[in-house]
Amino acid sequence: MTRPLSLPVAAAALLLAANFATATDETPAASVMDLAWMTGTWSGPLGGEVLEENWTVPKAGSIQSLVRSTGPSGTSMVELIVIEEEEGTLRLRLQQWNPGMNPRTEAPSVMTLAEMGENTVAFEGEEGAAFDKLRYTRDGDSFTISITFPNGSQFDIPLKASP
Repeated sequence: MTRPLSLPVAAAALLLAANFATATDETPAASVMDLAWMTGTWSGPLGGEVLEENWTVPKAGSIQSLVRSTGPSGTSMVELIVIEEEEGTLRLRLQQWNPGMNPRTEAPSVMTLAEMGENTVAFEGEEGAAFDKLRYTRDGDSFTISITFPNGSQFDIPLKASP
């Protein structure tokens, strides 16, 4: 004989189901654990400066990177990237700051998972995002960031594993 669920148990079950909702056909289902290949410190030249990305180990539904651009006159930019599991897919948010923690934009850019493969992931910008598309690809000790801007221009930033 089955007993009806109590109200608190039923509410908890609904909340749990909502948190693990599957993605739509348009957004691939994914977990931040699928991005463990990004973990590490990557750096390379960018327009006369050095760009560094420091990706954490994915944990508790998120993975983050602290990014900085440095040159002869000091640090020119700091960026925080957070990728989180949301609604059965992944959402990326990034915010950049100039020296003195002066934000470059009022709010973070928000991007949604567009595609995922072995050692590659791409996100598409939501309304108001700084980028149309952002792709990360790893091949051994090489880590490439491919950026497409809303005006259609694009470029790659090749980085290497740093000790």
